[in-house]
Amino acid sequence: MELWWTSLDLYLKIMWGIAIPVSIVFIIQMIMTFVGLGDHGDISTDSDVDADLQIPFQLFTFRNFVNFFLGFAWTGISLYEVIANKAWLTLLGVIVGLVLVTIVMAILYALSKTVQSGNIDINNAIGKTATVYFTIPAAGKGMGKIQMSIQQAVREYDAISDATEPVITGALVRVKSVIDTHTLLVEKL
Repeated sequence: MELWWTSLDLYLKIMWGIAIPVSIVFIIQMIMTFVGLGDHGDISTDSDVDADLQIPFQLFTFRNFVNFFLGFAWTGISLYEVIANKAWLTLLGVIVGLVLVTIVMAILYALSKTVQSGNIDINNAIGKTATVYFTIPAAGKGMGKIQMSIQQAVREYDAISDATEPVITGALVRVKSVIDTHTLLVEKL
């Protein structure tokens, strides 16, 4: 190992000096991400530039720092024998590092768009149709249950009807109003 290290020129020593610790940190980040601890240790800056551009995530994070130097160092090591000019090799490493950061940020941005809130706003039920799950007694003298699709999720709610006859199981109803967070006033269609 010592013979290998002493045989390297300064440029490769610098690249290996960056690549090894950054690769170890990257592997640790990947393991933490798969275990579910990936977002808790990220260091970010409160930049006015990010706020002005309306970027939904931080540009200068520890994860982006690691991704940049991972691409930079491994490009320098991989293409050292192919590109003799160290300035061009360094420039190419910077470009690859920036591209890697851009790709990771684009992936994380796309994934952030798939996140949905589990909160249902019951007021969105007004005017929607539902199916009676348990018979709703007549004239508000008891509660039945309805099943409906609201905000792309199927939910069950207690239901009251002011109709003169009970609304039987399987009938279609329309939500007239919200009584409380779990109860709806419905009318038969």
